Amino acid sequence: MQIGSRDFDLDSQAYVMGILNVTPDSFSDGGRYSRVDKALFRVEEMMDQGMDILDIGGESTRPGHLPVHWHEECRRVLPVIEEVKKRFPVPISLDTSKSQVANLGIFAGVDMINDVWGLKYDPELAQVISREKIPCVLMHNRKEPVYRNLMADILSDLKESVEIAHQAGIPDERIILDPGIGFGKSFENNLEIIGKLEQLKDLGYPILLGTSRKSVIGTALDLPVDERVEGTLVTTVIGLMKGCSIVRVHDIKENVRAIQMTKAILDHHTSF
Repeated sequence: MQIGSRDFDLDSQAYVMGILNVTPDSFSDGGRYSRVDKALFRVEEMMDQGMDILDIGGESTRPGHLPVHWHEECRRVLPVIEEVKKRFPVPISLDTSKSQVANLGIFAGVDMINDVWGLKYDPELAQVISREKIPCVLMHNRKEPVYRNLMADILSDLKESVEIAHQAGIPDERIILDPGIGFGKSFENNLEIIGKLEQLKDLGYPILLGTSRKSVIGTALDLPVDERVEGTLVTTVIGLMKGCSIVRVHDIKENVRAIQMTKAILDHHTSF
């Protein structure tokens, strides 16, 4: 898959997506990178540590977050996108569910859209992605964590998102799926999904896993947000072993090293 000017081998390699929240209220780093200069410093730091894709978000999606008007979301993300594009050769993903934000973000230099509602929030978003011929991440989400059969329901919901993409003209080769850890799911749901990630591969699309510092780790380990690196690394390793192609994380260096070690073992094992 081509994202920006870079080709990604999502069938046999694993990549790190770095998180940059330019929001005042994100659960882990809210307010830290709201200023453009601080955001650029963080991008440089993440690139030095081995980041492959940068994911910029202008609206917190943590539980209980306050919705943001698309004008405000653009005010937050567009200056950062423009400056990152000038300075760094990194593909930029924009974390948004709004077609207006996506449209202006793509004009500013965005290479991929990461939608936490899997094209089900704004019916115009799929058209924007299709028209601009860029890849997209379609995440699973529900307003309430009510399931008859967890994995079957998630697969069904993701198929609906894929169908919306197809109807808009987005081809399979531009689609990545995300199980949506922490979104519309209980603690037990999240653990089950991580343990059964290989089932998502049956849909035939690359898988992105986003568990970094999330409450499933905090609950399992009884630790605050700033002490969840080790727990995140465990989910990264399990994700790779179950076929994930991209991990979306805050802690770049640690996850890059975990991926390198995991890949060394997996590649050595499959060579026999």
